[in-house]
This record gives sequence, C-alpha cells and structure tokens, in this order.
Amino acid sequence: MISTSILYTIAVWAVPVLLAITLHEAAHGWMANKLGDPTAKVLGRISLNPIRHIDPIGTIVLPLALLMLGGFVIGWAKPVPVDMRYFKQPILDMAVVALAGPASNFLMACGWAAVALIGKLMFEPGDGFALFIMKVGDAGILINLILMVLNLLPVPPLDGGRVIAGVMPPQMAVSFMRIEPYGLWIVILLLVSGILGKILWPMVLFFKAIIATVFLL
Repeated sequence: MISTSILYTIAVWAVPVLLAITLHEAAHGWMANKLGDPTAKVLGRISLNPIRHIDPIGTIVLPLALLMLGGFVIGWAKPVPVDMRYFKQPILDMAVVALAGPASNFLMACGWAAVALIGKLMFEPGDGFALFIMKVGDAGILINLILMVLNLLPVPPLDGGRVIAGVMPPQMAVSFMRIEPYGLWIVILLLVSGILGKILWPMVLFFKAIIATVFLL
C-alpha cells in the first residue's frame, strides 16, 4: 500500500515532471518548423498536450519509480523527428533546434518560480494549500533546471552535443557525432560513478539561486 507521504510527493512532482519532459520535445519541434522542417508539425508534435509526447517508460514509469525511491529524477519523452534535409545550414540549424529544448526548460523554471511566488504571497501559518503551491513551484524549478543542465552536457545525442557540433567545422562535427551511439552509455557511466551529480548539482544550484533572487523566493 502506498503511503500518504509518497502520494503527496507524487502530487507535488507529477505535473512539473510531465510538462518539463514533454514540452522540451515540443520546443524542438517548434524550432525545427521555424527553420523549415514541417515534420513535427505534420505529426502533431508541436503541441502543449503532453499526451502527444509521452513515452510510457521514460515519461511515467522511470520518473515515478525514482520519486518513490527518493532518487535523482530524470526521464524522457518520445523524441521529436527532425529531417535535416529541410534546413539551409543542416548542422548549424540542428544546433539551434537542439538548444530550443534546454531554453524551454529555463523558461518553464521561471514560470514555476512565479507559481512558487504566488504560493509564498498566499501563505499563512497552517495554510496547507499555499504550502502545496509553493512546493509544486519549487519542484517545477528544480526538475526543469536539472533537465536543462543535463541536456546541455556536450555529449551526443544530448542537446549540448548537437550544439557543440553546430559550431565545429563540418568535418570535425561529423567525426564528433560518431560517438552518438555511445552517448547514453557515457551518461550512465557518469551517473553510476557519481561524477554526473558533481557536474550537475553546482550548475543547477547556481541557476536556482539566480531564479530565487529574481523572483524573491
């Protein structure tokens, strides 16, 4: 039987995690369409409806399991298909498309900061609803900053890897992208070894401090 505290934690994190993961992919599709690739638009992937982006394992099962275990929350949605043949400058335009994902997470973190501020302004001692709003906002800030920083790591197929490739000379970029099939294993190795946390957390806390200062949290 699931305890009340676990259900409360799920209630706090469910919407922020779902939106952080799925709208990240929608942002990729939106930017690709702006640069001339209509693939995501034709497939209905430029949508604020999370259902269109959900991957059963990466969007629901894994984040839920990590929340219940009290661990490091990560996840993924169905990747948005991008056809580089539509781009005028394929490698550079792909880097812009890649950057749209982390940029969307930063904007969502700011949006959730506004939610947390509303909860803070509403809060009075014993006000459980306002406290819940504050916690949801804080969860939204944290998950979005984690996904932003994680995806900016310069390892293909993460967004940061594609951004780095976009500013490299073409031949060097092609060689660099050859490590893409091994990128996930590199990230897993960094996670298991504890190195990933040492890289991510200082950056996450840095951006969290900036947002907290701007939004008076």
